[in-house]
Amino acid sequence: MASELTYRGGASAPGSASNGGEYSPKPSKPLSWLTRAARYAAAEHRPVFALAGMLFAAALFTFSSSTTSTSSSSYSAASAGFNHLAVSGRPSFHESVGGKVPLGLRRRQLRVLVTGGAGFVGSHLVDRLVERGDSVIVVDNFFTGRKGNVAHHLQNPRFEVIRHDVVEPILLEVDQIYHLACPASPVHYKYNPIKTIKTNVVGTLNMLGLAKRIGAKFLLTSTSEVYGDPLQHPQVETYWGNVNPIGVRSCYDEGKRTAETLTMDYHRGANLEVRIARIFNTYGPRMCIDDGRVVSNFVAQALRKEPLTVYGDGKQTRSFQYVSDLVEGLMKLMEGEHIGPFNLGNPGEFTMLELAKVVQDTIDKEARIEFRPNTADDPHKRKPDISRAKELLGWEPKVPLHEGLPLMVTDFRKRIFGDQEESTEAAGGLS
Repeated sequence: MASELTYRGGASAPGSASNGGEYSPKPSKPLSWLTRAARYAAAEHRPVFALAGMLFAAALFTFSSSTTSTSSSSYSAASAGFNHLAVSGRPSFHESVGGKVPLGLRRRQLRVLVTGGAGFVGSHLVDRLVERGDSVIVVDNFFTGRKGNVAHHLQNPRFEVIRHDVVEPILLEVDQIYHLACPASPVHYKYNPIKTIKTNVVGTLNMLGLAKRIGAKFLLTSTSEVYGDPLQHPQVETYWGNVNPIGVRSCYDEGKRTAETLTMDYHRGANLEVRIARIFNTYGPRMCIDDGRVVSNFVAQALRKEPLTVYGDGKQTRSFQYVSDLVEGLMKLMEGEHIGPFNLGNPGEFTMLELAKVVQDTIDKEARIEFRPNTADDPHKRKPDISRAKELLGWEPKVPLHEGLPLMVTDFRKRIFGDQEESTEAAGGLS
């Protein structure tokens, strides 16, 4: 007997006397000549329900289309009415909206990370980014940076500051990274040379790794110190430099050279979008007062009625750019299409004696000059060739020394004598 059998014996068990112990074959299925899927679709009037659903949807779509057409006609009539009012001397509907920029044409707000953003240059860069409308995250360990430099942004919801050392990894979600973190003055980077080179190497590795992980654009602020004591003058970006790899300044010089190497290796090996800026001497408000750099030294000494200390014979040259010019260059480099490196500096060249004379004329004509022995590995000449930045970035400095220096003097005078007045008042209160 066939294996596919169905028991038809009612309540009686198979093989009982009521049906003589026989099985009847399973009745044949209707439309058995159709496939299983077709039989399922045809059963229980499913085609009828499907047809009814399609008809309902078609009717709904037709009704919606007619409503939209009616609304469009009404809007056209209203627009005509408004235009008629405009002709009669009243503002039209479109004119009353105002000169708003269409949403699709507005610049997208960026999330920007600035390492060392509480420092001298970093805080001025933060000011510009916040003013532009970006959301800014500052990461700083406050070794040379000051909270006061960014305190005016603390109530801004688009600004936040994190106390963190870039030698340790950090995970953030941003679109751009400006990597400025590193002490930049000889006094500070010689204080702990091992920490300095770790910041330049390990810190840069961490920031490059972050940029790779989140797909951010990365800008490294390198330095003119990569040229060392140059044998070529002025210095162009293709010059490889003359650096002492075992000198007292090498923690900074060679650290920045290695940071440039790492940046280019990430660009070539990981297809990371990078930018490199080589910064020349910069001055302006918020510089550390006693950081050992020549402009801040001269200004602070002149304000305190101390001798202006000139190291060596005073004939070594430097070029000085105002901080706002540098910030403009950094932002143009980040937003541009060129990797670099680019020299960012002022090609105006001054000897140390000439700079001392400018400071005397600005602050105290009676300030005297005191000569001291020169420091080790101090470059004799330093002047940028900025032809590449002019051509490819459309950038050049605009603030001359005689205009920028008084702004710095005002800031230094307020901080030096303000601190002294506060100290005097505190001492008076304790007596």
